[in-house]
Amino acid sequence: MKEGHTSGYEKLQSKKSLAEILEVAIEFERTARDFYSGLIPKVSKQLRYLVQELAEEEQRHYDLFSQLKARPDIDKQIEALVDTPASDKRFSDAILLPDLGEQPDDQAVLQYALGREHAAMEQYRSLAENTADGPVRELFRFLANEETLHKNHLEKLYYEIVHSGGV
Repeated sequence: MKEGHTSGYEKLQSKKSLAEILEVAIEFERTARDFYSGLIPKVSKQLRYLVQELAEEEQRHYDLFSQLKARPDIDKQIEALVDTPASDKRFSDAILLPDLGEQPDDQAVLQYALGREHAAMEQYRSLAENTADGPVRELFRFLANEETLHKNHLEKLYYEIVHSGGV
């Protein structure tokens, strides 16, 4: 095989069905919800509202993906193969959760949440670009925008906390 050419097998390996991608996304959102829910009683009062909001948002995302996957009218679309985004490994790895201890540091919580929101934003944006028109693409676009807003909010809060000496 000539250098620079991708074999048919390699091309196939770089694709997943939307059903597989939705399964990973559902698990990503479930673990995020559980992680943030578990942090609520552990974080400082300064972050409690934010962690509560994040847990509720992740639950909504979980519900959206679960409802979409269950729709009979998209069976053909979710069997379609799409290019696996470059962010796929980072996104999948984010399902594994760190143990931040019984009294997690605000900065550590925000750093982890920022990384997770960034991975989700990249993943959903890339999937929206590589998915055919329809409800799946619209959901990926919607979630990419939501994750971008979360990330921007977390960055602002992180800057305020870190630079105010609040950590």
